[in-house]
This record gives sequence, structure tokens and C-alpha cells, in this order.
Amino acid sequence: MARRRFFADWTGEGRAEIRGENAHHLARVLRVQPGQVFEIAGGEGVFLGTVVDVRKELVSFELTESLGGGVALPETVLYLALIKFEAFEWAVEKATELGVTRIVPVEAQRSDSGLLAGAVKRAERWRKIAREASEQSRRSAVPEIGGPVKLAKVLGEAFDSKVWLEERPGAAPLLEVLRPGRLALAIGPEGGWTDGERAMLGEQGWSAATLGSSILRAETAVCAALAVAGAWRMGPGGQEGVRGRDEP
Repeated sequence: MARRRFFADWTGEGRAEIRGENAHHLARVLRVQPGQVFEIAGGEGVFLGTVVDVRKELVSFELTESLGGGVALPETVLYLALIKFEAFEWAVEKATELGVTRIVPVEAQRSDSGLLAGAVKRAERWRKIAREASEQSRRSAVPEIGGPVKLAKVLGEAFDSKVWLEERPGAAPLLEVLRPGRLALAIGPEGGWTDGERAMLGEQGWSAATLGSSILRAETAVCAALAVAGAWRMGPGGQEGVRGRDEP
């Protein structure tokens, strides 16, 4: 059975520490004890760590063996329109499990009023969910989750593929618009994108793509799109597939 993996809040000189609420969870809920060995991610990679001290808000480890730098995930940034917070939290968890490297909460024109203000207070909870999902899925790094922003402020960043999911007929299948390299994926709110937002996306070089004829909930679309992109990257046309063929 694989050892449990935790993310350190501090590493240095062959030691690591988990602090605050995360340490409290280890000490009071999981009841870790000195001498137990876990995988500790942080700093320069992943290590075997032996528990040396357990306190209410501090668990200390001695790092005994390097397990390497972990698997470097291809850069995938999810621009997710603000939706009901329960659904957004679920999407954060699943996007983390599916390998997203950054999540940007976006205020779209059809996002419910008040979600932007509430999202500022929720961001720390989303980071906690991403950390726990990263531990469960044995990632070597936690995805970055920034504060909420308006859609117009995030469209100009350079990517190899910039794709928005489109529920209207006529968009190309997602598999046809993906390109090797950095991927940006924009998923709209309940009710979809407005015509003005579609025009703005198109002007900034984004491509519309579909996952099929069904109208998906935003959180379902997150899972489906990231799973498709991840599988494509491992195939002949994707970045990971090309790298695999070139290596000896």
C-alpha cells in the first residue's frame, strides 16, 4: 500500500514542518505518532519523512530519502466562471485530481450577483481543498488558486491553446483545437457565455470548442474537458506523446 503524502509548510536542512490547521488535522484527527513514515512534498521534491515531534499545531519530520522531483505536469490553466460555491468547490477538487496547474475564478456576466464579493472570502478554503486533493492524488505540487477577477482582465495571456467551451452548435470538437504545450481552458457559468463575451474571447485569439451535443453543468464540463485534454496529451498528437516517442 502506498504511503500517505502530505505537503510541508516549511522544509530545510533535512527537516520539514506542517503547521497550523494542517498540523492539527494530523495530530488530532489522524493521530500520527513519532516514528511513522510518510511522503512529504515541498521544497525541491518529494521525500520520505519520519515523524519526530507531534504538537497541536506543529508536526515535525526528519527527511530521510529523496523520492525525486515528482512528475512535472504540463501547464494547464482553468479559467472557471463563478458558480454556486458548493459546485465551485467540487470543481476545484476534481480539477486538481485531473492535473490542472492553476485555477482562476472569473466573474462572467451571467455569474450570480454577489458571488464575486463572496469569492474573496472563499479563496483560502479553495486552496485548502486543492491541497487535500493534491495529497489524495499524490501530486508533487498544489495548483495555484488566485483571487477572483473579471473575465476581460485574463484573456490576453499567451498560451499554445486557448479554448473556451461553447454550448451552441457549430463549435469544433475539443480534440480538434488542442495543440501541444500550454493550455488555457475557459468554462462559463450557468446560462453560458454572452455574445459580448464570445466576441471578446474571439478577439483575444481564443477558440470555441464543444464536448458534444449535451448541455453540461459547469462542474461536469470541468471534469470532461480536463480528462479529454489529459488523455490527448498522452497520445500521438499531444505534448506527452511526442516527448515519449522522441526519448530513447
